[in-house]
Amino acid sequence: MTAVLEVTARALLRRVAIEQAEARVPSLAVTVIRDGAPVWFAARGTVEGAAPTAGTQYRIGSITKTMVATMVMRLRDEGAVDLNDPIGKHVPATPVGEVTVAQLLSHTGGLTAEPPGPWWERTPGVTAEALTGSLDAETARHRPGRRFHYSNVGFALLGELIARHRGTSWAQAVTEEVLRPLGMNDTTPRPREPHARGYAVHPFADVLLPEPEHDAGAMAPAGQMWSTTADLARWAAFLAAGDARVLPAATVAEMREPAAVVEDGDGWSAGFGLGVQLLRHRGRRLTGHGGSMPGFLAVVWIDPADRTGVVCMANTTSGLRGSVATDLLDILDTHEPAIPAEWSPATADPDLLELTGPWYWGPAAYLLRLLPGRDLQLTPLGPHSRASRFAARPDGTWLGLDGYYAGEVLRVVRRPDGTASHLDLNTFIFTRRPYDPSAPVPGGVEEGGWR
Repeated sequence: MTAVLEVTARALLRRVAIEQAEARVPSLAVTVIRDGAPVWFAARGTVEGAAPTAGTQYRIGSITKTMVATMVMRLRDEGAVDLNDPIGKHVPATPVGEVTVAQLLSHTGGLTAEPPGPWWERTPGVTAEALTGSLDAETARHRPGRRFHYSNVGFALLGELIARHRGTSWAQAVTEEVLRPLGMNDTTPRPREPHARGYAVHPFADVLLPEPEHDAGAMAPAGQMWSTTADLARWAAFLAAGDARVLPAATVAEMREPAAVVEDGDGWSAGFGLGVQLLRHRGRRLTGHGGSMPGFLAVVWIDPADRTGVVCMANTTSGLRGSVATDLLDILDTHEPAIPAEWSPATADPDLLELTGPWYWGPAAYLLRLLPGRDLQLTPLGPHSRASRFAARPDGTWLGLDGYYAGEVLRVVRRPDGTASHLDLNTFIFTRRPYDPSAPVPGGVEEGGWR
């Protein structure tokens, strides 16, 4: 599979080869995605004596969480679950029942990262009853909602939530309702041939130690699945645009909204949405997830803006550098930058065309633009940050989609002759002139006006 230029393919292959050799990875399989479809695949190393293919299974670890989260959002869209529900409403036996479903999805519930007992990733799993019975007051490490704290335990509870609502295992529900509709037939809870074996590489010698593999039981929703680069390319496309057979685009976009910041600095680069990781990288806003289990490392990233992404899968416990995925995206952008779609004119309602141009919130200038489908965009012309897009609604109002005004309603107030007097944005009044005295500006405008 090669749908990139030869020079691009060589640069991509060189980066993959460097990673496999320098990180001493038994095998490494990579797929690059453009416009939501695979355009390049490469593999280095061997699996059972042969080069891996796009159909070779690897364990994907915590990428499983994105699939569990998708199933939870299906339940939410059906009305069976509210994101503000305490988990105890759906899994009554848990002693941390006050933590909400949304907090578990975003790792802000304050729960411990790992369950009590031996290292769950390397030991046989226990039942859901045994897991919840082992939890106690020490399971809560932080006040719910206080901070980001990654929790595998939280996703075990979400898996049990799914099982209780569907009357089957979480894995069967995810397989039947999420994976199969997307054609991800090679994504399974346990391995099937051909699949890579997991290894630890000795730190000071070029020898391997096989890692164990087992059913993780109640902890399986935190990292049980196996998949292929071909299937994860389909998954990346879903995370970028949704699919009506599984979740609509609006719900998947909601999952991608930042709910927690992982790195607390002057400007965040790593964050978390509802079950998905977020990464800002050189102007890109990537969504996806990383995964690790004994003997395996994997990552999937995609930029919803242009549906460019990458999948990397390796059968090693450690050593694979996280930068390899973003490096491949950088190589693609350098050698073959995306070409914008052609612009073409559109028809516009004269009443909406009249609304375009400058508006003022007090003395602050804004520009209102008409977008396709009767949508609007309000952008500050000065050093302000309150820019938002607004979706047209059947009642003649607009709903804020992002920024400060997300969820707020924009109304056009018209004069008796039908012309636009002012905009009312959740009580904020926007006028055609700064503090227009003819508009109902809250607090009024001093007689005599500007001086």
